[in-house]
Amino acid sequence: MKIEATTVTVPPEFAGKRADSALALILPQSRSRIAALIKLGEILLNGVKFKPSMIFEGGEKVEFRPAPPEPDIALPENIPLDVIFEDNDIAVINKPAGMAIHPGAGRKSATIANALAHRYSNLSKIGGAQRPGIVHRLDKDTSGVIVVAKNDVCHAAIAAQFAGRSVRKEYLAIVLGEIKENSGVFSSKIGRSPSNRKKMSGKNPVKARDSVTEWKTVERLHGWTFMKIKPKTGRTHQIRVHFAEAGHPVACDPLYGGKKSPGASGLSKVLRRQALHAASISFVHPASGEEVSFSVPLPEDMAAAVEFLKAEERK
Repeated sequence: MKIEATTVTVPPEFAGKRADSALALILPQSRSRIAALIKLGEILLNGVKFKPSMIFEGGEKVEFRPAPPEPDIALPENIPLDVIFEDNDIAVINKPAGMAIHPGAGRKSATIANALAHRYSNLSKIGGAQRPGIVHRLDKDTSGVIVVAKNDVCHAAIAAQFAGRSVRKEYLAIVLGEIKENSGVFSSKIGRSPSNRKKMSGKNPVKARDSVTEWKTVERLHGWTFMKIKPKTGRTHQIRVHFAEAGHPVACDPLYGGKKSPGASGLSKVLRRQALHAASISFVHPASGEEVSFSVPLPEDMAAAVEFLKAEERK
């Protein structure tokens, strides 16, 4: 089956970056895989072959062919979506907890990608067959706002903003312990845990990358703290890792220790997933050039958890 080629324009934010490094931030492939595809001529620059080490100036036309559809392609499914905004270029979704962003190992249906494939006939193809329109991700059991691209040009532009760290995100979380400080910053290198492939870690990690998380205390509640969190980088599990390694795991987080924490059993009666919610996002709209901001309220289960802790505080 012949795969239709897709062309994207290199955003100006990528000027001065190596081609393989920059394209790895846009395309759903590793830097080494991108380099191999460039050498094979599967990725062309302005219609001709080029070297992975080439330095982008911005504005170049990159042509590539997405990989053939995989068995767990995101098939259309009639699943309701809470769409809080959409226009011809983007859609903004309020993702519920418990719903994965796209199909993966052992999961082929009931994802945001399946729902998007049913709702929209045209979405960005940059992410491949499993991730139509998907620009960024949230963990399955994290709720909140995500942005979807309806075309490749907008996808590349928003991806460049994420890579340039100009996208502003704010999360709300409940973490173990009453944190004394009113605000602070966690900064470390995070990578895959050498002892557990499902986890990320800041302790002797594999292929570590810089990560920065700013936080502010909202309220101290009966041995827990309600937080506002602003990640400045977008590493996998970043918030969960930073707070867990600081001794304050996110409440009811089974992977990083919150569920096993003292006092978590009572909280888990009203909250059956990690207490982490992507509350807002701000970025420059790729079509209008204006900054846009979107926010979604605290979901019922996390609001109930906060009220539960307030009630415990009053006892």
